[in-house]
Parts: sequence; C-alpha cells; structure tokens
Amino acid sequence: MTSWKERLKDEIPLEMTKLIDTYEAQMSLRRQGKMDEKVFAEARLRKGVYGQRYDNGQRHDGIRAQALAYPSGDIVKGTDTLWDAPGMQRIKIPYGGLSARQLETLSELADEYADGILHITTRQDIQLHYVHIDDTPDLMRRLAAVGITTQEACGNSVRNITACSLAGVCHDEAFDVSPYADAMTQFLLAHDDVQDFGRKFKVAFSGCAGHACGLVHMHDLGLLAQTREAAGELQKGFTVFVGGGLGTVPHQAKILAEFVAPEDLLPLTQAIARVFARLGEKKNRNRARLKFLVAKLGIDEFRGLVEAELESLPQDPRHTAYLDDDADLAYAPAKAGLRLNGAPLPTGFADWYRSNVYRQAQPGYSVVTLHSPLGDFTAQQGFALADIARKYVGDNIRLTVEQNIVLRWVADADLPALCRDLRKIGLGGAHAGTIVDITTCPGTDTCKLGIASSRGLTAELRARLIERINLLPDAVRELKIKVSGCFNSCGQHHVADIGFFGNSRRSGNHKLPHFQVVLGGQWQQNAGSYGLAVGAVPAKAVPEALAALTERYVAERAKDENFQRWVKRLGRKEIKTMLKPFMQLPTFEENADFFSDWGDSRVYTIDDIGVGECAGEVVSLFSMEISKAESTHFEALLALDDGDYRRADERAYRAMLLAARALVRTKFLDVGDDSDRIVNEFRQRFYDTELVYDRFAKGKFARYLFKRHTQAPTRLDEDYAHQIIDETQLFIDNIHSAEQRINGVIVG
Repeated sequence: MTSWKERLKDEIPLEMTKLIDTYEAQMSLRRQGKMDEKVFAEARLRKGVYGQRYDNGQRHDGIRAQALAYPSGDIVKGTDTLWDAPGMQRIKIPYGGLSARQLETLSELADEYADGILHITTRQDIQLHYVHIDDTPDLMRRLAAVGITTQEACGNSVRNITACSLAGVCHDEAFDVSPYADAMTQFLLAHDDVQDFGRKFKVAFSGCAGHACGLVHMHDLGLLAQTREAAGELQKGFTVFVGGGLGTVPHQAKILAEFVAPEDLLPLTQAIARVFARLGEKKNRNRARLKFLVAKLGIDEFRGLVEAELESLPQDPRHTAYLDDDADLAYAPAKAGLRLNGAPLPTGFADWYRSNVYRQAQPGYSVVTLHSPLGDFTAQQGFALADIARKYVGDNIRLTVEQNIVLRWVADADLPALCRDLRKIGLGGAHAGTIVDITTCPGTDTCKLGIASSRGLTAELRARLIERINLLPDAVRELKIKVSGCFNSCGQHHVADIGFFGNSRRSGNHKLPHFQVVLGGQWQQNAGSYGLAVGAVPAKAVPEALAALTERYVAERAKDENFQRWVKRLGRKEIKTMLKPFMQLPTFEENADFFSDWGDSRVYTIDDIGVGECAGEVVSLFSMEISKAESTHFEALLALDDGDYRRADERAYRAMLLAARALVRTKFLDVGDDSDRIVNEFRQRFYDTELVYDRFAKGKFARYLFKRHTQAPTRLDEDYAHQIIDETQLFIDNIHSAEQRINGVIVG
C-alpha cells in the first residue's frame, strides 16, 4: 500500500521539500545534543513552531477546555520543554486567501495533529494548538502539497503578508492588491536578504485609504494602492509607508515614497530589507524593530539610505516577472450573479444581512462574513465549510484581520440558502463587524506572555453584549473592542475605540487580574491613530466599566459625533473620574471573586511571580508612593490633550522617577528626591541585580527611564509625547510587578 508521503511526493515543490528536510535534520541534531538550543529555537520558530503555555496559573476554559494528555496519558503541566509537551503551529495564509481544498487540509491537520480547533490570527494566519513537535515535519509536507507553507511564520523574518479581505470586490479600492501581495510573498520567502533581521518584519497592502482592511499605518512596511494620470493613461502605484508598529509602544508609519510603480515595488522592498538587516539593532531585541531604526535616523536619512541601496542593488528578473501575467486576478465565481428573487427568507435573515453581507462592486454578487467567536472554528466546521464553499463560491475564501472568514462572489439569489447552511454548522450567526465582534489574542490560555485572560474577558463581554445587541443604538453597535492579554498589542488594543490589555495590581497581600482601558484609537483610515491607557480596572469590573462608558457616550454625544471625538471632547480627566468607581480594589475578604480571572475559579497568580511573606508596613508605603507616580502620569495625559508637549514630557519623566523612587523606598527610605540619586539607587539596587527583570522583558522597561534621564528630547511633538507617555505606563506597570515579585504576596 502506497504511503501518503509517496502519493504527495510529486505535489510538493522542490524548494519546500528542501526546507522541510533541513528542518527535520535540525530536529535530529538537537535531539543528539549537536545543535545549540538557541540556534534550534530560531530554526523552529522560522518554521512557525512555538512552545505554548500549560496551566501557568490559568485554566483553559471555554472552547479549548480539555485534559491534555500526550503521549503517556499524564496531564501536562508547567513545562517549557517543547520535546515533552505539545506546542503551537502557526501557518501562513498570504493575504488570507484560501481554496476549498486548502481549508479541508487545514481541518484534517487540526483533527489529526491538534485539538480539533483552528484559530484565525490578526495576521490572517491559522494557528493549531497542542501539536507535538515530532508531528510538525509531516504536517508541513501535507500543507506544502496544497500550496501552503509555515516557512517564516515566526522568527526574525518577514511574517505573513496581509491585505484587504475585500480586495478585488471593494467599491472604494484603487485596484486589487491581491496579486501584488502574492508576488511579494513569493519573492521574499526564504530570500537571502531577509535572513539577518534583529526582529520580525510585517508587511500589509491596502486598496484604499479610508477603510481598515489593510492597516498600513501600523506596519513595518505598508503599501497603499493609488492611481494617477500620466501621459493620458491611468497608472497604478503605491504610497509606501515604513516604520509603523504596535507592540508595547506604538509608532505611526512614515511616508517613504508618495508613488511607486509596480515594477519598482519589489526592488524597493528588497532595498528596505537590506538597510534594516545592516543597520537594525541586533543585540537589544527590545529595540530591534524597523520602527526604532526609522525613529533613530529620521525618515529623510532612512529614505536616503534606501535610495543608495537601490542604486547598488543587483538586477533580479523576479523583480518584474510577475508583471508578465495580468496583474488583475481573474476570479472564478461558482455561479452566475443573480439578485434576490423574493424567495422565502429564514428567520433572522434581516439582522444577518445587515451585519454580515457586503454588496460587491460586481452586480449580483455579495461577500458574506462568517463571525468566528474568539477567532476559533472547529475542524468539523472546516470540513463542512469547504463543502459549502464548493457549492456557492468555489475557491473564493479569505480570512480577515478581525479573525473572521469571508466567502466572496456569493450570488445574491443564494444568500437565503447560504444563511441556512451556515446556521446548520454554527457559523451563521449575525453581528459580524459590530461591537459583539471582539478581536482578542490567546492570552493566558496558551501564550507564555499572558498576564490576564483576554479570551475569558472577551467571552464574557460578548455574551453580555449579545443579550442586548438589538437594544443598542447604531453609535454603540458600530464600536470596535479589542483585547490583549498583556502590553504587547497582539489583540490590537491600540487601534480600537475601546481597547483593553492585561496587567495586574495588588490589594493587601493578594494580586488581582486587571485590564488597562485604552481609549481614542482609530480603526478606520488604515489604523489612523492610536489610543492611550486611561486607567487600570479589575478584570471582574470591566463589563460594568464598559457599560458606563457606552451609556454615557449615547447620552452625551453630539449629533454624528463618533466615539473618538467624544473621548477627546470629554477629556481624560473626566473619563478617569467616570472610571474611578470601577477601579476600587476590594480586600480578599470583601470579594474573593475579584481575585480570580474570567474562566478560572482559582485565586489568580502568574508563574513568574514568587510567593513570599507579607511585607507589612512597607506595602502600605509603596502603595502610597506609587499612586503619586500614577497621578503624575495622568497629568502627562492631560497635557497631551492640551497640546502642551513640553509639559507632557516633563510629567511623564517625573512619573517614571516617582515610580522608581517608590520601589527604592521599599529598601532604602532615605533616597531623597534628587533625580540622579533616584536613578542611581534604582539602577544599583534593582536593575544591576536584575530584580526588575521579568521572564520576558529583561529590564526593557527600566531602560525607558535611563534613556530619558540621560537624553532630553530632541523634538517635542505629538508623536514623541504619545510615545513617552506609553513608555511611562509600561514602566509603572513593571514597577508594580517587580514589587510583587520582590516582596512576595499570598497567591492562594
């Protein structure tokens, strides 16, 4: 009997075969101890193979609830050893485009190698959890046989290239960006010039400036489609943005070039990659993204370096080979476009049509969005959806950056029948794109960086919002909520109307999961602006805080005033006053429920916070001292609102000094108020001794203080003020965490 490997051998591209074979050999060398663990870690990450979190203080309730047994039947707990416990496999889906066969294969792999769940990421990837490393080479070969790769899905490389899920069918686009995203994906995959980055590099394409499908302003490289008249002809091209990114401190991308013709797109991208590889930070990973290089050099100097690199760039026929084909994809609808013909409609069709159906630019066709709660769908749903796609749309399937699935080229006459079929498999729910459609990262379920349960909070918010969705006015229905489990913006909380990111606080001798509330982000205009944190709310109080925000917005908004403008008009001082009742911390005896996270009945803890004896009077002193830092940070926010960037910088810097002083005074009461002495004592007592280091940041946030203490700003503008205020918030949160680790708390 012929094995599946033999059957698929001729279907796997030779280059993919070589890459997978190399990876399998690296696995063997590592097992024999002949390959350094750090070297192998980067090798497997470049194949999208991650370790994942297991029972590090949080239960995996909800869709992923299971007793994980592999392979002996023992439940896996608390291990970081990838060889001993399953991990996560990330799979690249360029611009989110899938065929029915590819979806079927992904579902097969989820069913056979994972926990039966497929997770859609905000980069249009698919992630499979609980995959054992021994299974990953075979998994990769089966993917390669249907044209999918995991190559450079992670690691210091070019990540999955994203693009509008409506590309080619949108009313507002300049042109379809899909073929350009595809060409760049193929060109950069495993390219020699993208192998020496200090950190990851993210690329996005957008077909228009107004919508949020592409989010070009928050990427290392963003390509915005444009057209112009030249010599009586309409020319296609791209405005090129560089140096954007979210992460801990977000940066808005800068314009590198106003108009780049398609034939110059790949050479320019290669030149940018070469400059980044040569000059980007390599030792300090916390500053190794392109955004830091652009900020350090300035956009004009960076542009000059790229132009010089272009001059010396070797000619490559691949730069323009893709243009030999028609750059506009020829889509093959499964059926002729026919309008709705008065056929009977299923119950609730109007609500589903309102939120989940987009009329294409092509008459007689629509795009249907399938809302995937928490970004998850099951393997069985995937199998059924592949059949549904074949029936109604053929291979016109795409994943979205909002963790949903879209079926394109649906004949309008088929909408009622499609609605019924989707409901049968649990993917026919309404409310896609509404306030119910919350973006979230994995958080404490599986991510080692998770501080609070982003998925647990999202599930709770979603359940409450669904109950009253039909009572909400349009102004609230249309709000975007995004949740991250930590300060890294994997849930994109910076660009939400209302964002949340996880952190922790302490009441007495116990810790509580918290979420910082981030307001004022702009999802539209390709992530046009970023929000700022206005205060930390206990996780269990977040639903009530959200209700208070939205109810007041409805009651006080001016006609046609959107949420972002309302937040700005109200002012952060008033918003802080409104949120203050929800920020109050009960004692453990008053309300023990607050001391557990959503979806976890146990007392909250994080694995890298030690257990120690109560610090007694010092705890009370720290609480008073750190509150001064938080108040001063809030003054910086108000100064930013007023456009007083000098005062915003001064208050932010002062807040960092006060936070450092609060920690120093837990060990040395007589530090005084001299800035040099505070910084020196903090450095010697807590930084040099690595007491402020956590498992992942490695002193990163302390260096924000050192940088500002030694270097006054060279510019005082809105971008700078926004950045230092974000850095200050992260520094204060780090001081809270460090104090908990150093002085110890009771965790259960």
